[in-house]
Amino acid sequence: MYQPRTYRRWIKDDDLVSFTVVVRETDLYIRAASNLEAAAKEAVIKYRTLLEGYIESHPLFLHSLEPCTVENDAPEIVREMAQSAGAVGVGPMAAVAGAIAEVVGRDLLAYSPEVIVENGGDIFMKVSQTRLTGVYAGESQFTGKIALEINPEETPLGICTSSGTVGPSLSLGAADAVIVLSHSTPLADAAATAIGNKVVTADDIDTVIEQVKAVPGLVGAIIIKGSRMGMWGNLKLVPL
Repeated sequence: MYQPRTYRRWIKDDDLVSFTVVVRETDLYIRAASNLEAAAKEAVIKYRTLLEGYIESHPLFLHSLEPCTVENDAPEIVREMAQSAGAVGVGPMAAVAGAIAEVVGRDLLAYSPEVIVENGGDIFMKVSQTRLTGVYAGESQFTGKIALEINPEETPLGICTSSGTVGPSLSLGAADAVIVLSHSTPLADAAATAIGNKVVTADDIDTVIEQVKAVPGLVGAIIIKGSRMGMWGNLKLVPL
């Protein structure tokens, strides 16, 4: 079921051009130096065609909640999803939103020095000046009150969110928000799902944060449940 993406209204800076691209289930909100809607739509169709073609002949890839092995000659987006999901023990489709955001964003970097692609709360960004990314955690008191400060030298960067209380995505946990940062957006997406599955109560936060530290390739994480928050990594939170 479609969920209104009201958090997109929080964008306040006006130096980049904003536009949306919707192709079937893919709904991207993109910011770049110019309106690249046509190029972005072409990229979405290209990568969705590759992914859908693979799924047609490998239906397990779509439905599995556990890691899947894929062939060496599988499309790169398929291999990236499988590798990212396998690293954290979830099914490959847990990485799909982050994977689409990243491949489309990287294609658009040929036309714009700054690109931000948001795909249902999963973000790929390459920026040339400091940007703030607001934290959305449903009914938690932190929603709309804090943001991550991202500096250019930290990008390209994936910032992905999973929630057990917001949105239609499958989560076995009950965190209001699990936000994961990685230079691989598919890995950040899969890890957010895997971490979110482990957070049922606020008392789980400290234990799960320790587990996050052991995942290669992650650079930071935030876990929010109600009025409690845990954080790891060289992250800077600022008030909104």
